Amino acid sequence: MVFQAVVSSLGDNNVMVILDNHISKPGWCCSNSDGNGFFGDQYFDPDLWITGLTRMASMFNGVPNVVGMSLRNELRGPKQNVNDWYRYMQKGAEAVHSANPDVIVILSGLNYDKDLSFLRNRPVNLTFSRKIVFEVHWYGFTDGQAWKNGNPNQVCGRVVDNMMRISGFLLDQGWPLFMSEFGVDQRGTNVNDNRYLGCFLGVAAELDFDWALWTLVGSYYFRQGVIGMNEYYGVLNSNWRETRNSTFLQQISALQSPFRGPGVSEVHLHKVIFHPSTGLCVLRKSMFEPLRLGPCTQSEAWNYTPQKILSVKGTYFCLQTDELAKPAKLGIICTDSNSKWEAISDSKMHLSSKAPNGTAVCLDIGYNNTIVTSTCKCLSKDNTCDPESQWFKLVNSTRRSSTMTKPSSLISSILNFPAKDFLWKFLGSV
Repeated sequence: MVFQAVVSSLGDNNVMVILDNHISKPGWCCSNSDGNGFFGDQYFDPDLWITGLTRMASMFNGVPNVVGMSLRNELRGPKQNVNDWYRYMQKGAEAVHSANPDVIVILSGLNYDKDLSFLRNRPVNLTFSRKIVFEVHWYGFTDGQAWKNGNPNQVCGRVVDNMMRISGFLLDQGWPLFMSEFGVDQRGTNVNDNRYLGCFLGVAAELDFDWALWTLVGSYYFRQGVIGMNEYYGVLNSNWRETRNSTFLQQISALQSPFRGPGVSEVHLHKVIFHPSTGLCVLRKSMFEPLRLGPCTQSEAWNYTPQKILSVKGTYFCLQTDELAKPAKLGIICTDSNSKWEAISDSKMHLSSKAPNGTAVCLDIGYNNTIVTSTCKCLSKDNTCDPESQWFKLVNSTRRSSTMTKPSSLISSILNFPAKDFLWKFLGSV
C-alpha cells in the first residue's frame, strides 16, 4: 500500500507521523457546503468514519513512528453542534484507543477547528487518560482582512484574546494544545499574512505549544481542476528543489525546539527576549559591547522582577535605556526609571522604558541588528504603520544556552577590562 510505504520511509528517516482524517469525499478542503463538514453530512457517515479510524489505528499498531491520530479535520457547516461533537468524538477516540493503545488521540473543535470553548465547563468523558490532545487552527485569513485593515497592535491583542477565550484556555486547564495548522503566503507580499505572522510567532513562543505548518509542498499534481498548481503557502518552490522564502525559515527556527515543557528542564526557569519578526533573541558578546540579536540558542538567561527590572540572571547587570536612538545598555544602577521595562500596547510586545530625560522609549532594532531605543511606534489607530521591529516577547525557558553566564567568567571579564574604561562605562550610567 502506498500510504504504508510512505509512512515506513518517513520512519526510516526518523520522521514521526500523525495520521489525520482530513476529508471523506476526495477533493480540496474545505467549505460549509462540501458535504464533508460534520457528522451526518452527505459524505460523512459517523459509523463508516469510526470503522475507518479503527482500521487505520489497527494498521499502524506497533509502527513506532506513528505517534498520533487526529480524528477529523475542521468540523464545520450548518449541522455542527456540541452534543453530537461529544457523542461521536468520544466514540471515535475510544475506537482508536482500543485498536492502538500507544497512539496519542487528537481531538479537533468546531467552526473550522477554531472553537473548543464548549470544553471549558464540560470535559470529555473517556475510559483512558494522559494521551488526549486538543488541536486548533489559526491563519491570517481566519480573521478576514483584519490585519491589513487595522492597526497591527490592536488586531493582535484582540485576536489573541479571542483565541485564548475559545481554545487557548485549555493550556491553563492543563490540557495539551496542538496548533496543527498555521501558515502564510511565502512570497512575502501578503500584508495580512505578514502582520499576522509576527503576532503568531510571539504567541507561539510565549505559550510554547507544538505546531504544524501548512505546508511543505510547493505545488500539486492536480488541484481544483488545475494541473501543477502552485502552492504559495509552501515552504518549497514549485519544483520542490529550493525553499521559497529563507527568511521565513529563520523566523520559525527558534520555535523548532521547545523552550520548556516535558523533558526540557536543563536549567532553572528564566526569560529570553525573543524578536518574532527575525526569529532571533537578544544576546551580548561581552559586558561592554552593544546588545545584538542572534540565535536564541546563544541567548542570555534574563530575570524579570516584580519591579519590572530585566537583569542578566546571576549578575548585578540590568538592561537600561540611555538616550533616544542610542543603543540599550547594561548597567549596575538598577533603581532608576531607565531600568524599568513594561510590555505595553494591546499586543503586549512593546518593551517600554523611560530615558533619563523622561522620554518614553521602546526597544527597537538598529544597524547590524543592534538593540537600540526609539520612540514607540504604531501603538494604536494607524493601520499603515508596521510595529514589528519593536515587537519583543519575554519568553519563559528552561533550555540551556551555549553562552549562559558563569559567575567566574563575569568576574574575569570585569577584572581584565582596563580600569579607566570600566569606570567610564559605569560612571556614564549613573
